[in-house]
Amino acid sequence: MYLLEVENVVKQYSGHRALDGVSLSVPENSVYGLLGPNGAGKTTLIRIINCITAPDSGEVRLNGEKIQPSDVRFIGYLPEERGLYKKMKVGEQALYLARLKGMSKQEALKELKFWFEKFEIQGWWNKKVEELSKGMAQKVQFITTILHRPKLLIFDEPFSGFDPVNTEILKNEILALRDKGATIIFSTHNMASVEELCENISLVNHAKIVLQGNVAEIRASHTIHSYTVRSVSPVTATERFKLLEQSVRNGYVDSKIQKTKGDSNSNSELLAEIIKQTEVLSFEELLPSMNDIFIETVRSPLNPDLSPSR
Repeated sequence: MYLLEVENVVKQYSGHRALDGVSLSVPENSVYGLLGPNGAGKTTLIRIINCITAPDSGEVRLNGEKIQPSDVRFIGYLPEERGLYKKMKVGEQALYLARLKGMSKQEALKELKFWFEKFEIQGWWNKKVEELSKGMAQKVQFITTILHRPKLLIFDEPFSGFDPVNTEILKNEILALRDKGATIIFSTHNMASVEELCENISLVNHAKIVLQGNVAEIRASHTIHSYTVRSVSPVTATERFKLLEQSVRNGYVDSKIQKTKGDSNSNSELLAEIIKQTEVLSFEELLPSMNDIFIETVRSPLNPDLSPSR
C-alpha cells in the first residue's frame, strides 16, 4: 500500500518548467530516496507535498485522498535551510514548535524530555539557539520534526553539519522511525546513505523522473559484469572472461575479472568455469554504486543540459 502518491504533477514558473509530469508512489513504512542534482526540481516537489505551493496540474494523494492543507499535521518536514529562531531559548522554541503541531503542553514536555535525554542535549534547554553548534542545532530541528509522530517524514539533507558518529546515530533513528510505522522521504546528495537507508528511489533531472525503482534492482540492472574472485591458485582468462588484475595476499590469489562482451551465460555458469581451474574461496559480482549510477544517468545524452529548474 502507498502512503503518498504523486501523479503527473506539473509546475511552471515564469520562463521555465520546474516539474514536468512527475509521478511517484511511496510505500508505507519505507525509506524512499528523492534524488537529483541541484536545480532538478526536488525542492519544488517537496513544497507541493507540504502544501506550501500548489501544482499547476496533476495530483498528490495521502492515504488515497487528495492532499489538503489540513493534512500537513500528518507530515514532519526537515528542510535543508534550517529555520530556528536564534534569540529564543532551545527548550522554549522546541515547545513552541510542538504546540504548533497540535501537541498539548504536557505531552510535548514529556516527549521533549525523552528526546533531549536520548540525544544528550538536556543541558542546552535554557541556552539560546545562537549558542549551539551547527550539529547541535540540527539535533534540535530533527527532534521538533519527529516529535508529533507524523505518518510522513520528509528529510532534506538531514546529515548536514554532523560528524560521522552523529550521522550514524541519526541513521539508526531514521530506521527506527520506519520500523515504528513512519514513512520517510529522504532527499540527499550522499549516495552511500541512499544505499544504506533507501529501499526505493526516484531520480529527478531537468524537471522529469529519469530513473525510478528498487535500489537493489537498479544496481543489478546497471551491472558492468565485473567480479572479484579469491582462490587458492591463479586463474587464467578464457573465452568467457578476461582477467583485469590479479594479486597474491596472505597465501590467496585475488583476481578481478570481467565477462567478455556478448557473453550471456549466468553467474553460476561463469563460476563453474573458474572452478575448473582452481578451488574458489569467494566469488562476488561488483555492482556499480548508486553514486556511479547517479552520475551516469544525469550525464546521459538522453538528459541534455537544459535550463535548470527550481
